[in-house]
Amino acid sequence: MGEGRRGFLGGLLGTLGVAAAAPAASRAQAASRDADFSFLPRHARVQSYQSLKQSSHDPTGGNRDAWPIAVGQTQELFNSAGPGVITHIWFTIAARSGNHLKELVLRAYWDGNAKPSIEAPIGDFFGLNLNSYFIYESAYLACSPGRSLNCYFPMPFRKSGRLIVTNESKADVGAFYSNIDYLTVPALPADALYFHAQYRQAAPCTPTTGEAGPLNPDGKLNYVYAESRGRGHLMGVTLGVLQNADGWWGEGDDMIFVDDESKPIIIGTGSEDYFLGSWDFGGRDGAVPFAHRQYGAPLIVNAERTGGRYCCYRFHGDNPVTFSRYMKHTMEHGHANNRGDNFFSCCYWYQAEPYTDFPELPPVDARIPHVRTSS
Repeated sequence: MGEGRRGFLGGLLGTLGVAAAAPAASRAQAASRDADFSFLPRHARVQSYQSLKQSSHDPTGGNRDAWPIAVGQTQELFNSAGPGVITHIWFTIAARSGNHLKELVLRAYWDGNAKPSIEAPIGDFFGLNLNSYFIYESAYLACSPGRSLNCYFPMPFRKSGRLIVTNESKADVGAFYSNIDYLTVPALPADALYFHAQYRQAAPCTPTTGEAGPLNPDGKLNYVYAESRGRGHLMGVTLGVLQNADGWWGEGDDMIFVDDESKPIIIGTGSEDYFLGSWDFGGRDGAVPFAHRQYGAPLIVNAERTGGRYCCYRFHGDNPVTFSRYMKHTMEHGHANNRGDNFFSCCYWYQAEPYTDFPELPPVDARIPHVRTSS
């Protein structure tokens, strides 16, 4: 019972006498129990968790609030016993190497697993798939002026959560700043799921032969964003495309396999359609970058030309794609896979058990985007 209501009842009792207190209290409790309080947002009500943060702050009280990370070194960013939920991640990095977005690898481990459920170059995890910074905002990921990286995917863990970053560069990282906001709770609901993020690349994709190559109804040769076994739901992808030839790269359809490895159950109408744009995002001379909460193409440079660069994202927050046993998210690279451009992606999903059977991460030099023409 809130303080305001206590005050109201106290005044009422003073007027009507103690004899009226019991019936009045009963009526108030019944009214509270039966009332619809949906008008009051959750953050305006009592919470049952404790808000905490783990950061790179200087434990001496000084102002060296960042970690240096030497060549080959792994820095632990977060380690907490559960149950708990990471609610927000913020990083900013001062590094000698201009390729540090591809050379620093982020990993997360849930409930003491030996293998990670998040494994991606740090740039790709935050949607900067082509090794360069740009400003954008979405519902779950963002990059701000000053090169700050933000993630708002909730990440529950029951027994423990651990995040690390490894410097696979040939140069030291001078300062890695980190703030990870999380909360501890008495318990997680039985249906709470574990967050996953998987990096993939094809540099280049292997094209089919010719413009009128074989059709592709089963999606067997598609680019694969992620593949997993278990029960959960797909939240979306980020994709960087570096063109190896002139023309439009996005005639390929998205195809998602759900609980059936033989054929996709979801088939779209074109790559830019999947990212909720249209008409080649504006075409060779009219493309305009855009960034919205659930979808966007915030980086478009040199559109439809050799060396053209696109970064796109699509999230399924309105309708996460559910799976009971199996999920494979794929996309054609060109119509019926007839283009050989460079794809770099990160896929995000939740599932009931921490899934760690990821493909081997490509070596660091292979992750750096380069135009690869046949001439």
